[in-house]
Amino acid sequence: MASATPLLKDELDIVIPTIRNLDFLEMWRPFFEPYHLIIVQDGDPSKTIKVPEGFDYELYNRNDINRILGPKANCISFKDSACRCFGYMVSKKKYIYTIDDDCFVATDPSGHKINALKQHIENLLCPSTPFFFNTLYEPFREGADFVRGYPFSLREGVPTAVSHGLWLNIPDYDAPTQLVKPLERNTRYVDAVLTIPKGTLFPMCGMNLAFDRDLIGAAMYFGLMGDGQPIGRYDDMWAGWCCKVICDHLGLGIKTGLPYIYHSKASNPFVNLRKEYKGIFWQEDIIPFFQSVVLPKEATTVQKCYIELAKQVKEKLTKVDPYFDKLADAMVTWIEAWDELNPAGASVANGKA
Repeated sequence: MASATPLLKDELDIVIPTIRNLDFLEMWRPFFEPYHLIIVQDGDPSKTIKVPEGFDYELYNRNDINRILGPKANCISFKDSACRCFGYMVSKKKYIYTIDDDCFVATDPSGHKINALKQHIENLLCPSTPFFFNTLYEPFREGADFVRGYPFSLREGVPTAVSHGLWLNIPDYDAPTQLVKPLERNTRYVDAVLTIPKGTLFPMCGMNLAFDRDLIGAAMYFGLMGDGQPIGRYDDMWAGWCCKVICDHLGLGIKTGLPYIYHSKASNPFVNLRKEYKGIFWQEDIIPFFQSVVLPKEATTVQKCYIELAKQVKEKLTKVDPYFDKLADAMVTWIEAWDELNPAGASVANGKA
């Protein structure tokens, strides 16, 4: 009967940002019902969000965020799905899975419904291999292994901090690509998981994402986006770039590939363009910045790495736009708020002191 117990049932929270009733959970019920949900309500806090019966959840709206964080609440975005990172902060679990409310259960090529959460957990519990690329991709999967020529000294791998899943149907495109390919749909199911090599950045999408909160949670800040900010739709990108350089520095791994979800709804490309257009220019400076970041040897924790990163953002990216000065300050505020809600030693039960 042991197999009937869902993996990590008491060690994982599912974080969902939303502005609407969560009817989509009905489809996910067989997979999500055993787990605790943290719902972060964006927009008007007086609106009531309906959650289907039978789910174990806590819900936070803007009033709750202001009450819990006080003056530090200004680091949490408003009117943007970046608000989800508040859920990461208040969780007390070792693992987080976050999903958008327009993401449905996908089916694999043989017609079976995909339990995305189970695959993410398998990715996180399995080592990563960022220092040497295995041409058979994930060496720890059944039917695969390390190929000839792979150094034995690197076969143990390193802990996996992030599992980045993909999407069938509506791909995660930027506005210009959406505009020129309005009817494009992703129907390709690639049955592969791979570790992103050390020194390689990637565009992280937050709509089907899992991570080890103890290993990298403090760096999963989704930035200042949405209301009152000059940019949107770069929240998960920013978090991904920060997490990747910190994982590279600390010797942790990030995987991408399986699992797939079915992304049901294309957002308006004209609205997206308005949110993204500064980011499209800025990223030509942001990417070289992250490619050249060097973190000092003394930065031995995620928090120390993140504070150092904030300092370098302020020094080097403020010349691109004054927004980055504000973002660097918010990064520091985020760490202060994280440490207040997650004092050292609070995760002793998870083996972290």
